[in-house]
Amino acid sequence: MLSVAIERSAEDLDLLFGALADSTRRAIVERLGAGEATVTELAAPFPISLPAISRHLKVLEHAKLITRSQHGRWRGARLSPTSLAPAATWLAQQEQLWTERLDRLDDHLAQRTAAEPKRGRP
Repeated sequence: MLSVAIERSAEDLDLLFGALADSTRRAIVERLGAGEATVTELAAPFPISLPAISRHLKVLEHAKLITRSQHGRWRGARLSPTSLAPAATWLAQQEQLWTERLDRLDDHLAQRTAAEPKRGRP
């Protein structure tokens, strides 16, 4: 059962990082951090069509980074509040792992340096 949970988590991270790999989608996520917006509002700063923005929004929605709603003709998108938590957790784990590895390397190098005989001029 644990392997299924890990596999699902890996799939979620793949979707999340894949969605964030594109600069336009990252800009959309940043904009939605300020609050809900329409497709037209999201498209304004980009030199691309509304259908292209809609495709970006579908990728973000599939990765569970955003949710979309419709009120009459108004279609809004908003950032999912906990959507980045899995990525933040994974990044924190990687940071801890590499910090520990680099600390061990520092210790190893310090021990080797201390064990080497001093070479001076005769």
